[in-house]
Parts: sequence; structure tokens; C-alpha cells
Amino acid sequence: MIISHIKKSNGDKQSNEEHSRGVANLCKQFAAEFGMGEWGEVLGLLHDKGKEKKAFQQHIMKESGDDPNIKVEGDYSHAYVGALIAKEFYKPVLPLLAYPIMSHHAGLYDYPAYGRILEKPMPDNIERTAIGIKLDIPKLPSDTQSYDFNHIIRMLFSCLVDADYLDTEKFMNPSEASYRKGKKTLVELKPQLDNFLSNLKQNSNPSNLNTIREKIQDACSNTADDKSGFYSLTVPTGGGKTISSLVWAMNHAIKYNKKRIIIAIPYTSIIVQTAQVLRKIFGDENVLEHHSNISLDEVASGDSDLAEKMKLATENWDYPIIVTTNVQLFESMYSNRTSHCRKLHNLCNSVLILDEVQTLPTDFLQPILNALKAYQRQFGMSVLFTTASQPILGDYKSPNNPKIHLDGINDIKEIIPADYRLYDSLRRVDIHMEKGSTTVNEIAAELTKHSKALCIVNTRKVAQEIFSKLPEEGITIHLSRMMCPKHVGNEIKKVKDALQSDEYPIIRVVATQLIEAGVDIDFPVVYRQEAGLDSVLQAAGRCNREGKLDKASTFVFSLGKPLPKGFISQTNYARKNMLSRDFDWLSPEAMKEYFNQLYSRVETFDKADIKYYLGNPKEPMFATAADVFKLIDGAAKSVIVNWEDSMEWVEKLKKKGPIYSIMKKLSQYTVNIYDQDFKKLQQGGLIEEPIEGIYVITDNAQYDAKVGLEIGNHWLDEIMIK
Repeated sequence: MIISHIKKSNGDKQSNEEHSRGVANLCKQFAAEFGMGEWGEVLGLLHDKGKEKKAFQQHIMKESGDDPNIKVEGDYSHAYVGALIAKEFYKPVLPLLAYPIMSHHAGLYDYPAYGRILEKPMPDNIERTAIGIKLDIPKLPSDTQSYDFNHIIRMLFSCLVDADYLDTEKFMNPSEASYRKGKKTLVELKPQLDNFLSNLKQNSNPSNLNTIREKIQDACSNTADDKSGFYSLTVPTGGGKTISSLVWAMNHAIKYNKKRIIIAIPYTSIIVQTAQVLRKIFGDENVLEHHSNISLDEVASGDSDLAEKMKLATENWDYPIIVTTNVQLFESMYSNRTSHCRKLHNLCNSVLILDEVQTLPTDFLQPILNALKAYQRQFGMSVLFTTASQPILGDYKSPNNPKIHLDGINDIKEIIPADYRLYDSLRRVDIHMEKGSTTVNEIAAELTKHSKALCIVNTRKVAQEIFSKLPEEGITIHLSRMMCPKHVGNEIKKVKDALQSDEYPIIRVVATQLIEAGVDIDFPVVYRQEAGLDSVLQAAGRCNREGKLDKASTFVFSLGKPLPKGFISQTNYARKNMLSRDFDWLSPEAMKEYFNQLYSRVETFDKADIKYYLGNPKEPMFATAADVFKLIDGAAKSVIVNWEDSMEWVEKLKKKGPIYSIMKKLSQYTVNIYDQDFKKLQQGGLIEEPIEGIYVITDNAQYDAKVGLEIGNHWLDEIMIK
């Protein structure tokens, strides 16, 4: 018997024929979602042909302990052999088969490595007979672009990788595999949404705001039957777009037999809030919250079986409703790694809600839109862009440089009719743009004139400076990413509870942009440091959110100092260029002009030149593209801080190693800092490395209960001087 796997626990063996057939069946099922089921079957049958090699059989016997003294003769690698067989029998369509097969362990290669691997000699004793499945050039949509082929190859790769993992898991760990069963379909979940909406309507107070929200929901219901494609939902803050977008997505998914709803969000603060709403509607067991700061044990409320079910689902997104980050979604779409790509086939025939779409980085906007178009064309995905500030996503040509252009999406259907004029009917705040500049002391003095006020600034340093000038009275809170996620979450909850209570007459908050989008708080006055118009409107969305005041104000101010280089400066410059004209800042016309101003100064919509690496279907550079497609600058380092019980979890880390549950818990106590600050703390002897690549600041004097991690306090400076 040719062996594929051996259980160390009892010596049971799975034959290679049994494993290959199991993988083929699953891979065929997955690939059938986009019309390439037979391709998936061939991938499964060929992927482990190399295990027939004598050296591999010796290796598996040695590694399993079945025969530890056996000598491994020669090279025991096996993934490339199936690609060589595909070269012999499926040469006209070779790349679509060879890349997934030879990459199913190591990840997708660049083209030169692919060529070298296919020149390897066929090992002896490999059965090279045709498997009896004929594959012709695939029938693809008429509007298929050459760029789509990198996504088609990656999707086939995803099908094979997940099928391989799942069949192996079923044999090697059947108890774990059992947790993957029993998930509900969207059809089964629909009544829970209907009940929630019915109760919401019955329990809502009659008001103009609630009437508008119901009208928005009705518009979403009425357009849900329209054909699969691209849609936008442009609703000012407070219009209830989270629930309305869900209404559209659920009805649209059921109409077109789509399998899941995926909600991608730029900020973890919005993810946490959105996931809480979804779990309230559908139950904990039907919503997967997937991002770096989530503790599945806490989400599952102590239910270890549910926590394990969720943990396994983060591997391949086999869940009816998923809430994740833009980074997780788009970097997976361009990844070459097995662990990242494994989930991709479960994006097929889904509904994707992209929330706060105006935050998509302009430097990567072209490859992002290219991916979305490919997924809609090839894999049956419908996409809903939701925002209060709809950006330009169609074709765009720079008036300053004709070489700079955006190949956009030109068939996006807006759900809300223009005659709804939501920006008028949901108007709850006046926006006052800066005239001249002010100082930190003057802004602090302005805030103290109000019993309840929110101030949002651009940097951690400015947030601390203004906060330090405020009197310590009532609820006075600082929020920035110098505080670990759990600390931030606790403080936001404290603010929310205080705002809903009459117990605290004074509530003042100074925060960075982390509070700007998606955090449901309601202040009577907001101050916003100068920024792009989209950020100003997001800040204004924290002002008079529920419309309880007849009139409220958001003030935009300048500290008269240059802003950090990059995106903040670019967006602020675009807004300032509009100040000489008389705009209604809440209107769609103002937003359109703002993005025209912003895009006219963009130097590229494809900073990493992804089209160069992946645009040629004959020579894709998967590994290189994955390395350069990074939506977040990786220059910062993550450190675990000493706050609450974090050091207890560090001790568990030392004893048990970086297992999933411990690392997820510790992610709640991490802060990202710049390299220069990391080196400063390291030179001061304040950073430990209990496990390679994991850094801890054990001294609690470095973490302040009000402002979080302090890099430049006097005590550290004295250490550095000595």
C-alpha cells in the first residue's frame, strides 16, 4: 500500500489512493462553485502523486515512528511530481493545474521557480497513466481580463489547499473535524433577521429619524432582487446603514443562492461593534469575528466547543456570516501562502459588504478594484460599498498627468435614490471650518467651556498634549493606540455608559482617529483637528448622532504646524483647496469635489506595481506580489504591555509556548510602536523576549492607566542618560 498518512497514536494508515480521492471529491465540490469542478477533481487526484516515491515512503515511516531506524534514500519532496504529470497530459492548460499542485505545501511560486520545477526529471516508479478526465480551455465570461488569471489560479490553489487540509484532518483528527459540521444556512437564518426587524419597529419611538431609517431599509429590500453585481449604499452617519446593508445582503443572497455574507471593515473598533449587533440578531454560533484582537474564548462566553468551532472556521471561513478587516480580506486575495489563501474559495458566491469604503488606500486602490472585478466576474461575488462619504470608484484620469489613471468600476448601482436627499433629512450638525490657527492650550480651554465634548486629533502626541491640559474632573478620558486594545475597549465602554447616564455632568474625551468611525457615541459638540473632508464628516457623525438637539456644531481647527507626511497631509490639502468656495460640506457634491481634489494629486493608484507582477497570465510573480502588497506599513513593532492580567498570560506563554488561545489573549494587551521607540525601550533594558519574536514590557511603570504606554517619560530618559 502507498501510504499518505500515519497516525502516531495508533499506527493507523491512510492510503494515498484514499487520500487523493477524498481530496479530489472535496476540491471538485469547491471548484464547482465557479464552474471548474472537473479541474478541482484533477488537482486532487494529482496533488500527492509524488508520495509514491520510495524516498517519501521511507520518510513517512521514519517521521511517524513506524520504523524510526529506516534510512531515507534521496530527496523525499513530493509536491512537484503531480505537476510533471499535468505537464505530460494537460499541457494546453498546464499553468492552471501546475501552480496549485506544486505549491500546495510551500505556497505559490514566482514564474521563474515554476519553470525550473517543471524541468525536473520524473522520479522512478511513478505511475504516469492518464486519469481519464478531459480538460479543455475553460469557458470564462466574455469580459474576462488577462489580469483575472492570477486570481483563477489562486482560487484553484485555495480549493486544493483547503480540501487537502480537511481530508487530512478527517483522518488524523476526526474529533476536531467534527466541529466543522452543523452550520446554518442563510435561508435558515433569515427568520431571525425578520424577527429582529419586527421587534425593532415595534419598540422604536416614533420619530423622524426612525422613519428615515425604515425608509432606507425599504430601499434596500426593494433593490435586493436586482442582478448580482456592484452596489453602493450612501447613508449619512446615524441613518442605520449597518442594519440596512444587512437587509440588502440577506435578501440578495437568498435570491441568488449565495452561501455567505462577508463584512469587511477598516477598523477593529467598528468590527467589534458590528459583530455584537450581528450576534444579537443571529446568535454567537452563527457569526465569525476574525481579526487579530479577537479572543474567541471570550466571544464564545466560556463555551469551549463553540470556541473551537470558531477557531477552526478562521482557517477557511466556512461560516454563514463573517466580520473581518480590510487588511485580512485583501491581503489574502493577493497572498501566496497556503494559510492565507485557504479561505478564498469560500468567497465564491458570496455577498461582500465593504464598510467605510472611503478609507480604501489610494496607493493600492487599483489592485483592490481589480480583485473585486475579478471576483465578481469569475466567482459570483456581489459587492456592496457602504459609507457616508462615497469616494470615486469609477474610471478616473488625472488632469495633471494623463499617465495617472484609475481603471475603475463603472457599473455601481446606488441603492438610495438622489431625491431622498438624506444629507438634508439627516442633518444634525453644522460644520465650521478653521479660520487661522490655534494652540494646544487654546483648544484645551475651549473644551473646558463644555460639560460634554469630544476632540479628535491626528497623532498620539497631540492627543496626550491636549489631554494633559484638561482639568481632572468628571469623566475625562484619553484614547489612542498607545493604549492596548482591551484598555481602549474598556474606556470606550466607560464613555458610552456615562453618556447614557445622568450621573456624570462632565464628560470630555480627547482621542485619535480610532474613535472617528463606527463608534456609536453622541456628543453635543465635537472638535476635529484639520484633516480630509471624509474624516471631518466621520468626526461630525459623533456629534448629535441621535438628533436630540435642534442644533449642534463640529469645529475644525488647525494647530498651525505641518501634519505628518503622507495620507493625512494629502487629504487635508484636498479639503483646504475647497475652502475658497461655498460648499454645503454634507452634500454629495462636496464629497465628489473633495475626491477629485485628492485624486488629482495622487502619484499612483498602484504603489507596489501589482499589475506588473500579475498582469501577464503566462508569467505571474505570486510570491513577489504577496511580499509588496501590504496595506499597513510593517515598520512598527508589536509589544505586550504590563496592564491588568497580561503578565499572567506571559507566564503561560513561557510554559506552553505560542499556542492559539494564549496568543489571541495576549493580542488584547499589545501596542504597536515605531522602530526608534522600540530601540529606545530595548536599550533601556525594558523589553524582554520570552520567545523569539515576541516582545514584552514587564515594568508596569511604563504603562499609564490614563494614556497607555509612555515612551519618553522622565524615568526612562534618566536610564538612557546613564
